[in-house]
Amino acid sequence: MKIMKRVPMILLLGILLAGCAGIPVRSAVKPDMSVPVGNIDGSHFMGVRYPFKVSAPPNWTVTTEYPKFMADLGFEEEGLKESQLFIFNPATQSNLQIDFTPAGRYSRFNQRTIEWITTAAAGSFKEELEKEFGKGAQAVISPTEPCSLKGVPYAAKGVATYYRKEMKIEHGWVYAFAEPYQIFIIYMVLEREGTDDHQDIKTILDSFEVVPKQ
Repeated sequence: MKIMKRVPMILLLGILLAGCAGIPVRSAVKPDMSVPVGNIDGSHFMGVRYPFKVSAPPNWTVTTEYPKFMADLGFEEEGLKESQLFIFNPATQSNLQIDFTPAGRYSRFNQRTIEWITTAAAGSFKEELEKEFGKGAQAVISPTEPCSLKGVPYAAKGVATYYRKEMKIEHGWVYAFAEPYQIFIIYMVLEREGTDDHQDIKTILDSFEVVPKQ
């Protein structure tokens, strides 16, 4: 199911519509691609190219290279290459990815806009699910909710639950903004007996923090 690239594209389109006229609200941002994405110390990550840090439970893997199994789960490789960090449980293949994207010079953000775009992404998700599995494909999509992330003024979260080959999957996306970056966090929980990856994902999100550069 090739949804993972479509969701960010929908969000980016919304931002272009939200603020593409008037005077610039920020200078153009050009990340220094010559520096590493960040430093990994066990289950802890500290960004260098982008100002964020995050930690994972000890049984999860933190890496800047996407695991190959994510393509088999329906993630487009081109979309995966745009993300800077991947956190996954090797035993269950539950996973989370983080992508920082500089905002346009004219784009303006507030909580209402963030929530509207996050809700729009749910429509894209449902369309892609039906393309892959047919019109009878069912997904329970929860209402968009505000999301609290450390150091982030605006954030919202969407969640869809569906079944694939008799396995229950929770697919979530967080869209956020912290000057001057749009932040995309996409996760997938594959429910397997004897695991509690939902709590682990919550632990990861609770640890996420945007930290001002010194």
